[in-house]
Amino acid sequence: MEKTGLLTGRRALITGASSGIGAAAARVFCENGASVLLTARREKELATLTRELTDQGFTAAYAVVDVANAEEVKAAVDKAVELFGGLDAAFNNAGLGTVPAPLHLTEDADFEAVMATNVRGTWNCMKYEIAAMLPNGGAIVNNSSVAGLVSTLAGAAYIASKHAIIGLTKAAAEYSAQGVRVNAIAPGTTRSEMMAQWFDLNPGIEEQLHAMAPLPRTADPREIAHAAAWLLSDQASFVVGATVPVDGGWTAR
Repeated sequence: MEKTGLLTGRRALITGASSGIGAAAARVFCENGASVLLTARREKELATLTRELTDQGFTAAYAVVDVANAEEVKAAVDKAVELFGGLDAAFNNAGLGTVPAPLHLTEDADFEAVMATNVRGTWNCMKYEIAAMLPNGGAIVNNSSVAGLVSTLAGAAYIASKHAIIGLTKAAAEYSAQGVRVNAIAPGTTRSEMMAQWFDLNPGIEEQLHAMAPLPRTADPREIAHAAAWLLSDQASFVVGATVPVDGGWTAR
């Protein structure tokens, strides 16, 4: 299949690619010309998606990775470089949520788990991706959230972790002079497994969230993936250290 699009020739790594935004990004990136290494903790889902993509003529592979484990992240980056001859695009999408609860009632174990995946996981990915990109340049997009920009209905641990991702994104702006751009996106209410579970546990919460945004609906994961693809492309070549809300106007309100 002929590959033309925003990411033609790009060699990309996607974390959290087994479902939701990550799986949508795998499809969107391939459709836009990228070769992709998909990573997540669930091998069955990764294998199924990889087979779907390769059956369509795209270049895709997968690796089972827990982003909180630095050695597994490094191995995945090394695998991408080995498979594709380099790495010049990465979407750090893997994330963990918690059942929203008041801060003083949040279990320490829940806080630690969210920080391990969302913050340490993003740190691990950036550390090894940047190192792989420095020789030839590249671009990274970190997936934060509207909860990384403002306080939301999410729990305090999740809000803190998503703010931290934006801080890491800004700190990495220094690499732009060396050819590596790092930005973030801040999705609003998006159809995903994590969101579906939250909606099931809290009847009426989806409608409540809709009422808080000028565009009152839940996003399709592909809408978020397209924003990430643009930031990874040359069309965003002067965008550095930014966090782009993809939230139906939620934070504008």
